[in-house]
Amino acid sequence: MPTPHYGQPRYRVIADELRERIESGAIPPGALLPAESVLISEFRAARGTVRKAIAALREEGLAVTEHGRGTYAASHAHNHADQPETRQRKIPADAHLAALLEVEVGTTLVERVTVVRRGEQVDKVIRTYRPGPNDS
Repeated sequence: MPTPHYGQPRYRVIADELRERIESGAIPPGALLPAESVLISEFRAARGTVRKAIAALREEGLAVTEHGRGTYAASHAHNHADQPETRQRKIPADAHLAALLEVEVGTTLVERVTVVRRGEQVDKVIRTYRPGPNDS
């Protein structure tokens, strides 16, 4: 069992160890990660903790889970070619955004849109808003 890292959530410790194995090649791209039962035994952790660790790896794009087949090290774990695309523009705040940001309707906002892709597919779109420079 790996040395515990005090002050860090248990699932994070497990995710860090699995990430190290993937990045070092101990678990090569496309290979199955150890079964939940094996990880539970190895880390002496609850099933929910192990599942949370695996979910963290999926979020990072290091693991892919196929229903009924298991969780694999992502084949593109070392591929940094899929850089996020970011666009930024100024827009006037509509009623919804004005209420969320506690500004007046029509206030200039900076909208930032980041598109994250996995291969050819869009994985997520992140929109952020902040008050922009004054119109005066």
